[in-house]
Amino acid sequence: MTASSQLVEPFDLVIFGGTGDLAVRKLLPALFHRFLDGQIPASSRIIGIAREALDDAGYRALLREALVSICDAAKLDVFLQQVFYRPLDARKDDGWDDFAGFIGAQPDHIRVFYLSTSPELFVDICARLGHYGLNQGKSRVVLEKPIGRDLDSANQINDAVGKVFSESQTFRIDHYLGKETVQNLLVLRFGNALFEPLWNAGHIDHVQITVGETLGVGHRGAYYDRAGALRDMVQNHMLQLLCMVAMEPPSSLAPDAVRDEKLKVLHSLKPIDDSNASQLTVRGQYRVGVAEGASVPGYPDELGNTKSNTETFVALKAEIANWRWAGVPFYLRTGKRLPSRVSEIVVTFKPVPHSIFHADAGTLKQNRLVLRLQPDEGVKLWLTIKHPGPGGLRLRHVPLDMSFAEAFGVQQPDAYERLLLDVVRGNPTLFMRRDEVEAAWRWAGPILAAWTAGGEAPRPYAAGSWGPSAAVALIERDGRTWNEDSE
Repeated sequence: MTASSQLVEPFDLVIFGGTGDLAVRKLLPALFHRFLDGQIPASSRIIGIAREALDDAGYRALLREALVSICDAAKLDVFLQQVFYRPLDARKDDGWDDFAGFIGAQPDHIRVFYLSTSPELFVDICARLGHYGLNQGKSRVVLEKPIGRDLDSANQINDAVGKVFSESQTFRIDHYLGKETVQNLLVLRFGNALFEPLWNAGHIDHVQITVGETLGVGHRGAYYDRAGALRDMVQNHMLQLLCMVAMEPPSSLAPDAVRDEKLKVLHSLKPIDDSNASQLTVRGQYRVGVAEGASVPGYPDELGNTKSNTETFVALKAEIANWRWAGVPFYLRTGKRLPSRVSEIVVTFKPVPHSIFHADAGTLKQNRLVLRLQPDEGVKLWLTIKHPGPGGLRLRHVPLDMSFAEAFGVQQPDAYERLLLDVVRGNPTLFMRRDEVEAAWRWAGPILAAWTAGGEAPRPYAAGSWGPSAAVALIERDGRTWNEDSE
């Protein structure tokens, strides 16, 4: 399925943090791809905001370097004429009057304010947008994760933003929800009679969700050392994926129908706290090792702080206390400097109750549905079949393999391409509601508190490995293994 080329209404999209990594590497390329597909009206404006003393020409030159490989120079020149820049400081008045006048020159445009900044600036930016009346009419604000460091700080941010923008104007973005495979999960479950009757504790043995990165913290070290893997990945991305797997069928795809069902999953998660965190969670920190064929430094060396207790790896076992999922473990793991850059959901079904085949035929393996989010989005359904040919019956475990790129002959759009235009359209289905954020923090907060109270340092693991050995023990003591190979 390719993205629709239907035009959206004319809009002004303002990116606070417009010279940052997310803006240059993800947001502007996503908008350029939508421009090439004919979805951005000619009168729309894209406005970068940052503290750097640039003008329109300087900003366009910066973006040209990032975008020139995507398309020919002539089309890029046309796109860049819709891009502007204004130097602003969220905590100073200089330039805000001129900026408000610039935005006000197009009063009928939809206004999207994308806060691609540190969460500490969300309150200041929104307060100034409200002071200058930029929150009126068809205005929307997009909040990047993480929203706060815990439940209290998340509520403080949401309260402050809520004084300026209503909940219907507020879009809390999680780009994982815009990935094609996550969208297909809904269709696989609710559009095929094959799966939904089996999607429960009676037929599913366990679920694994893995988000692995080969890179270290790089230039994000200052942010990452304050956050860690649980805040950076588990509390938002991975819990959202878990919700999409586990939620009950919504009555429709209306935004609140979907988000209501996700919220029920978050409320049903069994608590992990100081009474059981040591048995159900593993935290690690990478050390010197070999990643992607080269020797790389450990996290303390890369950060320049040998005393850091920040986790770069988390594995945990979650359970959902409801009728559909009672007794089915959800194993989550994420980390940096792992062997592969991979994001996938693996649904393993229960074994057949009795094998009728002779032992010489081979071992019956459990059916598995593997949904790959990156790097090559697709779906595999592992089945047992007979190996063709004479000479007796031999069992083989093989996949029905569907790559989106191969099946549809197109490269799938980046998640931000879909999500940015969903904000323009005012469609919040793939964005988090405030009560979802609160519920996720209520579950994740006690884990962080248990780690702090326990005082145990993250377990070391070699860069290029799949994390500490304790993460292997976490799943293998239940008689299961992590999905790490082609099967």
